[in-house]
Amino acid sequence: MSFSNTAGQVIRCKAAVAWEAGEPLVIEEVEVAPPQAMQVRLKILFTSLCHTDVYFWEAKGQTPLFPRIFGHEAGGIVESVGEGVTDLKPGDHVLPVFTGECKECRHCKSEESNMCDLLRINIDRGVMLNDGKSRFSINGQPIYHFVGTSTFSEYTVVHVGCVAKINPAAPLDKVCVLSCGISTGLGATLNVAKPKKGSTVAIFGLGAVGLAAAEGARIAGASRIIGVDLNAKRFDEAKKFGVTEFVNPKDHDKPVQEVIAEMTGGGVDRSVECTGSINAMISAFECVHDGWGIAVLVGVPNKDDAFKTHPMNILNERTLKGTFFGNYKPRSDLPSVVERYMNKELELEKFITHEVPFSEINKAFEFMLKGDGLRCIIRMDA
Repeated sequence: MSFSNTAGQVIRCKAAVAWEAGEPLVIEEVEVAPPQAMQVRLKILFTSLCHTDVYFWEAKGQTPLFPRIFGHEAGGIVESVGEGVTDLKPGDHVLPVFTGECKECRHCKSEESNMCDLLRINIDRGVMLNDGKSRFSINGQPIYHFVGTSTFSEYTVVHVGCVAKINPAAPLDKVCVLSCGISTGLGATLNVAKPKKGSTVAIFGLGAVGLAAAEGARIAGASRIIGVDLNAKRFDEAKKFGVTEFVNPKDHDKPVQEVIAEMTGGGVDRSVECTGSINAMISAFECVHDGWGIAVLVGVPNKDDAFKTHPMNILNERTLKGTFFGNYKPRSDLPSVVERYMNKELELEKFITHEVPFSEINKAFEFMLKGDGLRCIIRMDA
């Protein structure tokens, strides 16, 4: 695929534009400006719909910013690079990511953090960092970006620090789901909870992120993986991801942490919470075994929530941790996650339940709103 004719030029292409909150996206012809310093322009081949896109499209609980091009789970090819970009070139296969890695700040230089000072997710910013302007426009009207990626467009411009170069042999229609939710859940288990082989793990919430956390527990060799969810319909599907037992809190007249403690002789070795419910977070912490239990929080709570537990739960040597994007540094670590898939260690096909052409992108929103399936792949060339 040659891009010699488009480098440095404005590209006209199709994009799914959200003009108003909650209204169907409209396929429009947009103009995409060339990348500036430390930016790359990508040709998006496949994108996926994540619940975060839906949340901000609905504009519930946050400041609306429209018109906007959503999308942040995707796979594509570098079309052109701006000044100063040295580690990417046209033709490279990449995953754009909603958070970044500048490689210069204290967080990026720390082995213990992936929360880049410069490129950490900013949900309110709809423009590029360097000049405060959008690279998208329609007849001169700027169209806002979303979390620095805006992958519901055939071409998009992204900061180089938010682009992970991957194995060109990896199928982009599969590994595109690693740009957000699947890596978040997987890394929460493998990088933060770190269950030992033969250990017991409880997963709170069996949506895509929770099932990815279960997949991580399966890869780690956990002997028991207990899925906790209020929706009993999710239990059969979860078996594909290694979940061995199920608990529905509604089926019990005692706190679910007590149920799990009884099931496991005092508590699980590790737990991963993927719901955002403050009650689930407390249960996930209190269900781990004293002495060595570790609970990892992934879900994002309501801004007014408060985490309450008795201090003795901590003094009795339980550990509470949080994680952001599974503690993966996008540029440094995502290539190795792709290799887990290529080596058949990580099974991504299980997460992909639908596929639609770009012209029918609103169907993906319908699937998500109905709770139908996990991930819908959107083919940009169809």
